[in-house]
Amino acid sequence: MLLENPKGGYSFIAGGPAFSAGCVAGAGFEIVQAVFRPAMPLEAGFARIERFLAGIGRPREALCGVHLRIPAPLTPAQFEEFNRPYVAGMKEWGLVIDGRIPVARTNVAPDAVRVANPSLAGFYFAAPADGPGATFVLSGAAEVAPGPSGKPEIVARGDTSAAAIARKLDAVLAALSDHLEKIGAGWANATAVNLYTVHDIHPLMPSLLSRFNAGVDGITWHYARPPVIGLEVEIDVHAVRRSIIIDGR
Repeated sequence: MLLENPKGGYSFIAGGPAFSAGCVAGAGFEIVQAVFRPAMPLEAGFARIERFLAGIGRPREALCGVHLRIPAPLTPAQFEEFNRPYVAGMKEWGLVIDGRIPVARTNVAPDAVRVANPSLAGFYFAAPADGPGATFVLSGAAEVAPGPSGKPEIVARGDTSAAAIARKLDAVLAALSDHLEKIGAGWANATAVNLYTVHDIHPLMPSLLSRFNAGVDGITWHYARPPVIGLEVEIDVHAVRRSIIIDGR
């Protein structure tokens, strides 16, 4: 179900309690990507977002996506604890719509060059469009799918063989394809696909790329882990016409 964020200039897919599954720009608006170099500590990063949006004449409600980095994957209980202050911050900003947080989110743990503390690597915002074309951002999706009981389960949990990673990717792509359909887009509209895993997906790349129906001819592979222990792969997708770099120092 798509919900409208009229103050922000976009609509979003109602998702879980901490973030939406994705956002799509409204009429007359486009979604813009902003990247912090280097990543900023969470509190300082959100303060920087607020100053940035105010400086370009956009309200807080224009925030529609964030990319977070954490030191290491968390247990489910730790993940819930991590989300509490994050959700409180979203509420403090007045971003909740119909009990839902509209902001999309990718949250991963870099495994080569690690972060010392939870950090903000970048964000997305809706701004008046300077040209035609649909723009969107989808939250990172990991290999969770309904199990035999109908409840969400980790696909091939504990198995990191090539066959299991392929099954996990199938589940992730199915979820993202569903989200794209919900916002009225397809893989051909994407301008970037980010893959987060520490496992060797090179042998799977040809079949992975073929799923995109020539809409995407490459993937950015981040050597990182999904945010919850037990998950092995995550993918996010966006379509933007503008991407900017913000000094995070």
